[in-house]
Amino acid sequence: MAGGKDNKGTSVGTVGLLAGGGLFPICFARGAREHGVRVVAIALKGEASEDLSGEVDEIHWTHLARLGQWIRIFKRAGVRHAVMCGAITKSRMYDDPAIHLPDVRSMKLWYGKLRSRADHTVLESIAEEFESEGIRIESSVLYCPELLAAPGCITRREPTEREWRDIRLGWPIAKQIAAMQIGQTIVVKDGSVIAVESMEGTDATLRRGGEIGRGGVVAIKVAKDGHDPRFDIPCVGPATVDVLKEAGVSALAVEAGNTILLEKEKIASRAEAARVAVVALSGDEMQARK
Repeated sequence: MAGGKDNKGTSVGTVGLLAGGGLFPICFARGAREHGVRVVAIALKGEASEDLSGEVDEIHWTHLARLGQWIRIFKRAGVRHAVMCGAITKSRMYDDPAIHLPDVRSMKLWYGKLRSRADHTVLESIAEEFESEGIRIESSVLYCPELLAAPGCITRREPTEREWRDIRLGWPIAKQIAAMQIGQTIVVKDGSVIAVESMEGTDATLRRGGEIGRGGVVAIKVAKDGHDPRFDIPCVGPATVDVLKEAGVSALAVEAGNTILLEKEKIASRAEAARVAVVALSGDEMQARK
């Protein structure tokens, strides 16, 4: 079987996939297999979709905090390159500890090696553990770079002037929130920030913002500057648009080149039907629109 190439041009015959929830792991697996690459998936129970089973060559279902087990699975499968993609429900760390009882390697990392427990630090430390065992963690869009949003309006309807004012106001604030590793999404209405994403995740933030603002709100979702493409890329899919409609969000602005759009055509069609404007903006464009 022909192999793909990693971001340094090295031939890759098998890629490991540490999969959380949502469509992204499925889209990644499809892209990898289209490149002739065998996909070995570790699917996180309670997060990853059952549909992933039909998109990969080998799948292993495990709980969170099984770092030692994950490494053993990948090494047995001959994995030298892997990606981490898909959503993890952050609040699950407060579930009954017995559900996510960590293995020894996870405990050593959590209690001995972590400098902090911010998302980026945890994921970077997990990547270092993999790489210490000869498994390189690659960009999560290694085989599907076309998923990254190109600049421009995704829907036929562009934001109104009122919506543009809120986007211009909220963009630098959202970038600061992302830089502080608090969240990637804020909700704005009439010049006021009414909801900021934290541990509850994007969907809950959108719903809360829509409820407080009573509809007609604007959402902004960005990556932090200098984000790590291995696990730091914001993601929007058709289900996100359903939440936008439910919450009464009239416009969504995302960061071009730094946001994954899953099933872009479905995003556009659902947003059109819901009268939601969706636009991807670059930092330079935002500077020009000030």
